[in-house]
Amino acid sequence: MYKTLDLSGSIKIIISDFDGIFTDNSILISEEGQTFKKLSYKDIMGVSIAKKNGLKVAIVSGDVSPSIDFLAKRFGLEDIHQGVREKLPIVKSILEKYGISQDEAVYLGDDVNDIESLKFAGYSVIPEQANYKLKDIPGVQVSCCSAGDGLFRDVVDNVLEMKTVN
Repeated sequence: MYKTLDLSGSIKIIISDFDGIFTDNSILISEEGQTFKKLSYKDIMGVSIAKKNGLKVAIVSGDVSPSIDFLAKRFGLEDIHQGVREKLPIVKSILEKYGISQDEAVYLGDDVNDIESLKFAGYSVIPEQANYKLKDIPGVQVSCCSAGDGLFRDVVDNVLEMKTVN
Protein backbone atom coordinates (compact mmCIF):
# COMPACT_ATOMS: atom_id res chain seq x y z
CA MET A 1 0.00 0.00 0.00
CA TYR A 2 1.28 3.46 -0.91
CA LYS A 3 2.15 5.71 2.02
CA THR A 4 1.95 9.44 1.44
CA LEU A 5 4.64 11.59 3.00
CA ASP A 6 3.56 14.49 5.21
CA LEU A 7 5.20 17.32 3.27
CA SER A 8 4.21 20.94 2.77
CA GLY A 9 3.19 22.74 -0.38
CA SER A 10 5.36 25.61 0.80
CA ILE A 11 8.58 23.64 0.20
CA LYS A 12 10.82 25.53 -2.23
CA ILE A 13 13.94 23.36 -2.23
CA ILE A 14 14.85 19.70 -2.07
CA ILE A 15 18.36 19.12 -0.74
CA SER A 16 19.59 15.59 -1.13
CA ASP A 17 22.47 13.32 -0.42
CA PHE A 18 23.36 11.26 -3.50
CA ASP A 19 24.44 7.73 -2.61
CA GLY A 20 21.65 5.96 -0.77
CA ILE A 21 19.07 8.32 -2.29
CA PHE A 22 19.70 8.38 -6.04
CA THR A 23 21.61 5.09 -5.83
CA ASP A 24 21.08 1.94 -3.81
CA ASN A 25 24.54 2.43 -2.28
CA SER A 26 26.07 -0.15 -4.59
CA ILE A 27 28.93 0.33 -7.00
CA LEU A 28 30.02 -1.88 -9.84
CA ILE A 29 33.77 -2.22 -10.31
CA SER A 30 35.15 -3.32 -13.66
CA GLU A 31 38.23 -5.50 -13.99
CA GLU A 32 40.10 -2.30 -14.94
CA GLY A 33 39.04 -0.66 -11.68
CA GLN A 34 36.42 1.68 -13.13
CA THR A 35 33.42 2.25 -10.89
CA PHE A 36 29.82 2.62 -12.02
CA LYS A 37 26.61 3.64 -10.24
CA LYS A 38 23.10 2.77 -11.31
CA LEU A 39 20.45 5.51 -11.30
CA SER A 40 16.72 5.05 -11.75
CA TYR A 41 14.90 7.00 -14.45
CA LYS A 42 12.18 7.53 -11.83
CA ASP A 43 14.58 9.74 -9.88
CA ILE A 44 16.05 11.39 -12.98
CA MET A 45 12.49 12.24 -14.05
CA GLY A 46 11.91 13.53 -10.52
CA VAL A 47 14.69 16.10 -10.96
CA SER A 48 13.20 17.17 -14.29
CA ILE A 49 9.70 17.51 -12.83
CA ALA A 50 10.99 19.42 -9.80
CA LYS A 51 12.85 21.92 -11.97
CA LYS A 52 9.91 22.37 -14.38
CA ASN A 53 7.68 23.15 -11.41
CA GLY A 54 9.96 25.78 -9.91
CA LEU A 55 11.49 23.69 -7.13
CA LYS A 56 15.18 24.15 -6.48
CA VAL A 57 17.26 20.97 -6.29
CA ALA A 58 20.59 20.75 -4.47
CA ILE A 59 22.89 17.78 -3.96
CA VAL A 60 25.29 17.60 -1.02
CA SER A 61 27.37 14.43 -1.20
CA GLY A 62 30.24 12.99 0.73
CA ASP A 63 31.43 11.34 -2.48
CA VAL A 64 32.71 12.81 -5.73
CA SER A 65 31.04 11.17 -8.69
CA PRO A 66 30.64 11.62 -12.45
CA SER A 67 27.01 10.56 -11.92
CA ILE A 68 26.42 13.74 -9.91
CA ASP A 69 28.14 15.78 -12.61
CA PHE A 70 25.83 14.15 -15.18
CA LEU A 71 22.70 15.26 -13.30
CA ALA A 72 24.08 18.74 -12.74
CA LYS A 73 24.86 19.23 -16.42
CA ARG A 74 21.66 17.63 -17.72
CA PHE A 75 19.38 19.76 -15.54
CA GLY A 76 21.46 22.88 -14.97
CA LEU A 77 21.72 22.27 -11.23
CA GLU A 78 23.66 25.09 -9.60
CA ASP A 79 23.98 23.79 -6.07
CA ILE A 80 26.15 20.71 -6.33
CA HIS A 81 28.56 20.07 -3.48
CA GLN A 82 30.75 16.97 -3.61
CA GLY A 83 33.35 15.56 -1.24
CA VAL A 84 31.59 17.20 1.72
CA ARG A 85 32.21 15.77 5.18
CA GLU A 86 30.24 18.30 7.26
CA LYS A 87 27.04 18.86 5.33
CA LEU A 88 25.09 21.17 7.64
CA PRO A 89 27.16 24.33 6.93
CA ILE A 90 26.60 23.75 3.19
CA VAL A 91 22.86 23.20 3.71
CA LYS A 92 22.63 26.44 5.70
CA SER A 93 24.57 28.38 3.05
CA ILE A 94 22.26 27.12 0.27
CA LEU A 95 19.17 28.25 2.17
CA GLU A 96 20.78 31.60 2.94
CA LYS A 97 21.76 32.07 -0.73
CA TYR A 98 18.10 31.87 -1.78
CA GLY A 99 16.49 33.38 1.31
CA ILE A 100 14.69 30.10 1.99
CA SER A 101 13.69 29.18 5.54
CA GLN A 102 14.18 25.79 7.17
CA ASP A 103 10.43 25.19 6.93
CA GLU A 104 10.59 25.59 3.16
CA ALA A 105 13.25 22.89 2.79
CA VAL A 106 13.21 19.11 2.72
CA TYR A 107 16.42 17.13 3.20
CA LEU A 108 16.93 13.55 1.99
CA GLY A 109 19.63 11.45 3.61
CA ASP A 110 20.50 7.91 4.52
CA ASP A 111 23.51 7.75 6.83
CA VAL A 112 25.11 9.24 9.92
CA ASN A 113 26.77 12.10 8.02
CA ASP A 114 23.24 13.34 7.22
CA ILE A 115 21.94 13.45 10.81
CA GLU A 116 22.52 17.15 11.50
CA SER A 117 21.04 18.21 8.15
CA LEU A 118 18.00 15.96 8.69
CA LYS A 119 17.46 17.54 12.12
CA PHE A 120 17.89 21.06 10.72
CA ALA A 121 15.57 20.97 7.71
CA GLY A 122 11.89 21.63 8.22
CA TYR A 123 11.14 18.27 6.60
CA SER A 124 13.35 15.20 6.43
CA VAL A 125 12.95 11.97 4.48
CA ILE A 126 14.97 8.76 4.54
CA PRO A 127 14.71 5.40 2.78
CA GLU A 128 13.78 2.29 4.76
CA GLN A 129 17.37 1.09 4.23
CA ALA A 130 18.81 4.13 6.04
CA ASN A 131 21.11 3.65 8.99
CA TYR A 132 19.06 2.78 12.06
CA LYS A 133 20.25 5.89 13.92
CA LEU A 134 18.32 8.11 11.50
CA LYS A 135 15.01 6.46 12.30
CA ASP A 136 15.07 7.95 15.81
CA ILE A 137 15.32 11.57 14.60
CA PRO A 138 12.17 13.44 15.60
CA GLY A 139 9.95 14.16 12.60
CA VAL A 140 11.94 12.07 10.12
CA GLN A 141 9.74 10.36 7.55
CA VAL A 142 10.45 7.05 5.83
CA SER A 143 9.59 6.89 2.13
CA CYS A 144 7.82 3.82 0.80
CA CYS A 145 10.32 3.90 -2.08
CA SER A 146 13.71 2.30 -1.91
CA ALA A 147 17.04 4.03 -2.24
CA GLY A 148 17.96 4.19 -5.91
CA ASP A 149 14.44 3.27 -6.99
CA GLY A 150 12.16 6.28 -6.87
CA LEU A 151 12.87 7.84 -3.47
CA PHE A 152 13.71 11.27 -4.89
CA ARG A 153 10.70 11.11 -7.22
CA ASP A 154 8.45 10.16 -4.27
CA VAL A 155 9.42 13.35 -2.48
CA VAL A 156 8.90 15.50 -5.59
CA ASP A 157 5.47 13.98 -6.25
CA ASN A 158 4.41 14.51 -2.64
CA VAL A 159 5.55 18.15 -2.55
CA LEU A 160 3.76 18.93 -5.81
CA GLU A 161 0.61 17.14 -4.65
CA MET A 162 0.57 19.37 -1.54
CA LYS A 163 0.99 22.48 -3.73
CA THR A 164 -2.19 21.57 -5.63
CA VAL A 165 -4.09 20.91 -2.38
CA ASN A 166 -3.14 24.25 -0.81
